Amino acid sequence: MDIDELREQTPGCARVTHLNNAGAALPPRQVIDAVSGHLRLEAEIGGYEAADRAAPELERFYDAVAALIGADRDEIAYVENATRAWDMAFYSIPFEPGDRILTTTSEYASNAIPYLQLAARRGVRVEVVPDDAHGQISLEALEAELARGGVRLVSINHVPTHNGLVNPAAEVGRLCRAADALFLLDACQSAGQLRLDVAELGCDMLSATGRKFLRGPRGTGFLYVRRSLLRTLEPPFLDLHSAKWTAPDTYEIRGDARRFETWERYVAGQIGLGVAAELALDLGLDAIERRVTGLAARLREELAARPGIKVLDRGERRSGIVTFLVDGHDSPELKLALRERGVNVSSTHVDDQRFDPAATRSAVRASVHYYNTEEEMERLLAALPL
Repeated sequence: MDIDELREQTPGCARVTHLNNAGAALPPRQVIDAVSGHLRLEAEIGGYEAADRAAPELERFYDAVAALIGADRDEIAYVENATRAWDMAFYSIPFEPGDRILTTTSEYASNAIPYLQLAARRGVRVEVVPDDAHGQISLEALEAELARGGVRLVSINHVPTHNGLVNPAAEVGRLCRAADALFLLDACQSAGQLRLDVAELGCDMLSATGRKFLRGPRGTGFLYVRRSLLRTLEPPFLDLHSAKWTAPDTYEIRGDARRFETWERYVAGQIGLGVAAELALDLGLDAIERRVTGLAARLREELAARPGIKVLDRGERRSGIVTFLVDGHDSPELKLALRERGVNVSSTHVDDQRFDPAATRSAVRASVHYYNTEEEMERLLAALPL
């Protein structure tokens, strides 16, 4: 990678040390131009007319995202964010009373709350699979739970938001296929920083956002649903795009993944997300992963060597997310203090990880991307109150 060129293409790099890519990455100029260009076109000729003119770019989105995760274009839906993409998949599953949902201790609040809602509504059982010695989902425990039977869905995150690990998703997929259980993978934090292949992962459904490591616009996301599963899932709501009104009292749902879309959408965002996916493909996901995980590993080493700092990350395999505590300092307040010094980080909160017995009340979260530099790591270290 030509890091200088990549930073030149990222206007924000000239203004801030941005280590909050797990929140929202800095978009590159190509994405900014694609979004702003379409918004200008809407202002000049009208929104409907601009969408018609941009039809080729909108269709390129499906090809780019499909290539990004090893899927086919008819298995991809454009959705306004990762949470809604996940919701559309989850709420389309025909759960029955007594069905079991297996998840992981590192599950995020936005997914855990729907589990509990369906437990109250439909009598499903939500069960948390314990961690292994590395702090990630235990494959041995998962296999034992699947063998007990009654599991309708295994739903986990690929990369948790708060502890730096990468869950062994491909191994989870293998176990789910053997047990004939559905597998929903939240790739919100892995899309754009890790290489994804839905065939290797063995997932039936995958949701992701545009704003994080893909460096796309906020308010964008996508959903993958395996073709052979599509017609067994009815979206929780429909419109004139996801279904066709065939007679006064009948309708027919689309046969492809666009049954999970709505007609009204952020058109400029869809174009921008397609451009972001193409840029990630051009750089190469393997190269991106090496760069991101390499920077994160160095940052962990530097932090761990400093007195008064405790690195919290777990997992046999780790991501670009680095979490830590600084003795005597409240993490949310430290986040704001760092921001005042031109260094963007985030902070985690235990309310978002209530399944995780090892979660701390709050921690500083620094998440790197390929456009970050070793000098920026040093800038963070120098700004910490040690």
